[in-house]
Amino acid sequence: MRRLGATLYEAFIVATLLVAVGFALLPFVGPAAAPPSGAEPARSLYALPPAGRALMTVAALAVPAAYCVALWSRGRRTLAMRTWRLALVSDSGQAVSGARALIRYLACLIGPALSIAAFAVLPPAVREACALVLLATNYVWSLIDPDRRFLQDRIAGTRLVRERP
Repeated sequence: MRRLGATLYEAFIVATLLVAVGFALLPFVGPAAAPPSGAEPARSLYALPPAGRALMTVAALAVPAAYCVALWSRGRRTLAMRTWRLALVSDSGQAVSGARALIRYLACLIGPALSIAAFAVLPPAVREACALVLLATNYVWSLIDPDRRFLQDRIAGTRLVRERP
């Protein structure tokens, strides 16, 4: 429960970071010009052009990657890890390297990627339920893992350990 609580807390922090980055990028991807003075404002949603969508997608993947790799590596901890008194270590108990932290981050994307793929290819009657189940893949894995590790920890050779006060 401690690990899931920290994960939920971390999700709120990363979501807040992504909203801030999205607002910072808005001038670069938003409409080029405001409607002429006196014109009635548009009553439809604005769709980003392909270049804007690409930039926002890259930012949505790169910003959390930079955050996680920077704060998981070399013995540092995120705010959620500090709050829940958790530390990320390698299988040998040493501090995690940047490369291993990046592997862990990429492995964290397995559940969401499977969920998106299922939503895209399955028929409408079952896609929502299947996508939701697949979204939890990384965490449900801990129920069958002999060491109770999440899937991303098993792949990256890391483990979350409780820090002693």
